[in-house]
Amino acid sequence: MRKSLGHCLVFMCLLIPLAVADWNILNQKLKSGLKISLKNYCEAWRMNVELHNIRGFEVKDGKDAWIFDIDDTLLSTVPYYKDNLYGGKKLNLTSLEEWMSKSKAKALDHSLKLFNSLKSRGIQIILVSARREHLRSATTDNLVNVGYYGWTSLIMRGPDNELVSVGKYKSDVRQQLVSNGYRIWGILGDQYSSIQGPPSGIRTFKLPNPMYYVA
Repeated sequence: MRKSLGHCLVFMCLLIPLAVADWNILNQKLKSGLKISLKNYCEAWRMNVELHNIRGFEVKDGKDAWIFDIDDTLLSTVPYYKDNLYGGKKLNLTSLEEWMSKSKAKALDHSLKLFNSLKSRGIQIILVSARREHLRSATTDNLVNVGYYGWTSLIMRGPDNELVSVGKYKSDVRQQLVSNGYRIWGILGDQYSSIQGPPSGIRTFKLPNPMYYVA
């Protein structure tokens, strides 16, 4: 009995530090000693892995495509969410679209590097966004202003698909692309709704986004 009690006390001593440990990613530190901020957590993505994976890729007939999401994949909405408690406030779509209409979002550097590398290889760049059609002009201006240009197609939500889930909308878009003869070499997005559902890409890559979730 005494031996069992001793084992129990040792086990509890091991558990107590785990129970009180701070698991908040924002309170951790990098190897350099710098504290992790939400900004560098959101933006410090390891795109070089994907750049390595596409080395030597040869385009065949102009039907090899890569799909990019836009918000928090190509363009950062962190400045907007910074003013809204990083997703802590209930989403106000009107406010968010007003911010988007100003075309002030910054490019995500690693995404821009991947975008340009794919484009230089002749891969067709397809942008598929959950943004609504009335933001097309502002979105185009924003993308071009920060260095994104030369994409094949920019697909946005119209009145006919605004009421379906984002996941189904993007899956339907991919199905139409495949029906048009495209081979989806890869998909890059920050939400699972951007990459899940048929048809999938040969490679899919999800960026972290701790601010919001879109189904």
